Parts: sequence; C-alpha cells; structure tokens
Amino acid sequence: MTTTFSQEKPVAFKSGEWLRYKMSYSGFIRAGTAVLEVSEKEYNGKKVFYSKGTGWTSGMIKWFFEVDDLYESYFDQADVKPYLFKRKIDEGGYKKHRITSFNHEAKKAYIQDFTLQKDTSVAFTNVQDMLSSFYFLRNTGTKDLKIGDEIKLDLFLDAQIYPFKLRFLGREVLKTNFGRVNTLVFRPLVQSGRIFKEQESVTLWITDDANKIPIKMAASLRVGSLRAELEGYRGLANPFQSF
Repeated sequence: MTTTFSQEKPVAFKSGEWLRYKMSYSGFIRAGTAVLEVSEKEYNGKKVFYSKGTGWTSGMIKWFFEVDDLYESYFDQADVKPYLFKRKIDEGGYKKHRITSFNHEAKKAYIQDFTLQKDTSVAFTNVQDMLSSFYFLRNTGTKDLKIGDEIKLDLFLDAQIYPFKLRFLGREVLKTNFGRVNTLVFRPLVQSGRIFKEQESVTLWITDDANKIPIKMAASLRVGSLRAELEGYRGLANPFQSF
C-alpha cells in the first residue's frame, strides 16, 4: 500500500536546530561526522529556512577514503518547497559541484554544473531536494501509520527526478546515549548503484515524538556496513523524549 500522508503544521523543527551524527564503519571504526543545521534567511526578498549539511571522514578511514561534503538548501517555511539547492562534494576523488534553482511558476529547475561546466534545465511538477526532503518528511503525519505503509515523494538529484519511498516497518524502543527512545522504523527505498548494495539495504530509526529526528541509520555497503548515530543536538522545536 502506498499512501501520501498529509503535511502537519511545521512544528517538527525550527530555526536554530543543530544535529550532529557519528558515522562508524562496520560497527566499530569511527568513519566520520555529519552535521545538519537549520536557520532563517532571506531569499529573493522572502524569509525562508536555510539548511546546511556537512560531512567529513576522520581517523583511519580518512587515510584511504576522504570525504568532504557540503549541501545547502533554501526552502519555503510554510510548505517546505525548495527554492535553491547547492551540492559540493568530494568523496574519495569523486567530485561534484552543482547549484539548482527551482522556478515553481515555470515548473523548471535550472542546474549549473561547475564540474562539467554545463547548464541544463529540467521540467518538474512537485519535487524535493536532498535536504528539503529531510524536513518535508519530518512534517508528515505518522500517527495513523500501519506496518507496510509507504510515504512517497519525488526527489530531485543530479538533474533527474527519482521516486523515493519510506516504508514503515513498525515501532521499536531503541537504546541510545540519551537513554531509551521510542522510535519509528523505516526502510528507504533507494536506487542500488555506486554505493549501496541493494534497493532495500538501509534502515532508519526516527524519534516517535514531535521532533521526528533521525536517531540512527544502518546501511549495508558493497564492502562492510555504515552506521550513523545521533551524538549531539540543540535548538529543538520540542522536548527530546527519552526514559
């Protein structure tokens, strides 16, 4: 069953939210750090949310696979539709630098590719970028979810539109550094390819509270596995619930 769930009033996050994740390889080697933060900015004379995501490798992993990623998104405060998305990544020498502007009146996305020195435009109807999708999904109602339900959206990435789904697997009490936390468990349906082993190789745990923070992610890679766990937060819109 595929269901499009309604957007709730945006209270899952607010300006000033900061989330920090510990990345580990095969369960024990610290692989790096990822930080997600959101603030309020002005874009084309309008107050919008600005989100920045950064990720980098550390320790032993950095010796043979260095990652230095930067993602930025400007999106609407009311309905979370994206206006501008910037992606600049270097993953073991695999580099991309692109800026995508979304014109919602013309329903066209304009992509500047600084790596290939090429500009393109792509028609779209209703899409999210990599960062805005994170906040869009957090504002999606979950109280009526049943096991097997799927939340879907169209993800705009690299001048292409990908159908993206989150399949609900159930609820679980998760032991964390912050105590025991009630979570919602999802399986993102991602395209297999350069990194992930298969379409259903990722599991995601989201706090079952008003914040809906991703608190843990586990992924099977072609070699080994990758885990991300929340290790710090501040500026939440709602109290963090643990016991």
